[in-house]
Amino acid sequence: MIKITGQDLTLHSFMRVVRFFEKIELSEEATSKVEEANRRIKAIIGSGKTVYGVNTGFGKMSDVAISKADLRLLQENLLKSHACGVGEHFNEEVVRGIMLLRINALAKGYSGIRLKTLNQLMIYLNERIVPAIPEQGSLGASGDLAQLSHMGLTLLGLGEVYYENRLMPTSEALVKANLQPLSGLEAKEGLSLINGTQAMTSVGAITVYDAINLAKTADIAGALSFEALNGIRDAFFEEVHSVRGQIGQMTVAKNIRRLTEGSGYSTAQGEIRVQDAYSLRCLAQVHGASRDALDYVKAKVEIEMNAATDNPLVFSEDSVISGGNFHGQPLALAFDFLKIAISEFASISERRIERLVNPNLNGGLPAFLAKDPGLNSGFMIVQYSAASLVSENKVLAHPASVDSISSSANQEDHVSMGTIAARGARDILRNAQQVLGMELFTACQALDLREKKTMGLGTAPAYQCLRQDIPFIEKDQIMYYHLNVAKKLVTSNVIVEAASKAIGSLD
Repeated sequence: MIKITGQDLTLHSFMRVVRFFEKIELSEEATSKVEEANRRIKAIIGSGKTVYGVNTGFGKMSDVAISKADLRLLQENLLKSHACGVGEHFNEEVVRGIMLLRINALAKGYSGIRLKTLNQLMIYLNERIVPAIPEQGSLGASGDLAQLSHMGLTLLGLGEVYYENRLMPTSEALVKANLQPLSGLEAKEGLSLINGTQAMTSVGAITVYDAINLAKTADIAGALSFEALNGIRDAFFEEVHSVRGQIGQMTVAKNIRRLTEGSGYSTAQGEIRVQDAYSLRCLAQVHGASRDALDYVKAKVEIEMNAATDNPLVFSEDSVISGGNFHGQPLALAFDFLKIAISEFASISERRIERLVNPNLNGGLPAFLAKDPGLNSGFMIVQYSAASLVSENKVLAHPASVDSISSSANQEDHVSMGTIAARGARDILRNAQQVLGMELFTACQALDLREKKTMGLGTAPAYQCLRQDIPFIEKDQIMYYHLNVAKKLVTSNVIVEAASKAIGSLD
């Protein structure tokens, strides 16, 4: 059970809830803060003060006063009119992340929402009632209005949810779960549910979590290719990297040294050649730079996980301030950076695949790693496919944050497109996972075509792990079966676990 405070959610605890279904509860302190903020909203309504989003219209219509009799209808209308998401639905992990992050933001006590409403959202999360939230339609300011509106509607028994692995009307799911919807929303509650960056943060958080694991897989794949190409170990000596001082680079170099420790396939400088190509020699520099970028993005994500992103923010009965914490720019820039960082893992991986299959570059291995090249095409089209994914990533890596389109009659005249950036990073990650699976597959094929020698301390178990599910390709086979398995080995993290167990841990 994870206690929600609004203050201390981490990427690790976030993933325990969204991927591993750990349940949550509200802390006593957060409960008190939520109740106090709601008391302040009620006092403001009683005083007759005009406060944006409480008794006014929204966006450009903020100067339209709303009567006390219509305050409940105002909030319900807000959710209905703003639920304009389109496209495929986010998967369960992402939606659970959106719900958790919104719960954590509301728990900070600056929103004015009722405890009853917050508890309804928590019940949905704990009971795996998953709102159907379309992926597209957010400008990333005023936050993720469309996506969060789809979430908010379900609290009233409206819209659709996934329950027991099936899409159905929310009302049907609530009957099955023996639950009741909220009878309505009070002043500001609709706005409190939808002003925020939780959709982009959820997508980006899951992506950066998986990218951190992918970075370890990239080191393993690179180490296997390094051995298959008789790489020069001197380039990874500790002193080479310590004199530069880049943290990610030093970490990767250490990983390569430990993974290839004792390898009979690696060579000394001048033994076969004086220098390796950059895709081997600069592996630590490239992988390390991406790792440093992941650390930066993770830090930004964890700040946003615990942020109050409402508008207006309720500080006291006399201090309700309209600001712009819903603007996704801090995340939009970070997720564009994330796109580039993940792309580079795939980019350099594809270059190593090319060296492995190219008879002019692979140091005596048969063309395209086929035992009988010509009759057999071997791994020729594996490299094609990898190159295609890498090229697609280049398109996806174009920054979303440099674009902006005015909305709400030019009241909202600069937006972040942060959710588009997050979705792009997710798609690049999926492509990169496939490319690295291809490299693992290709490098193991190449090693089996070499004279048998001792493999490295960490590469040997990684090789054995892959070979349990994917055979040596003696003659041409239907390759996509193997490519699918290779990707699953990457996404399941079993390759990393096998190598890590052998060397103690993998940084």
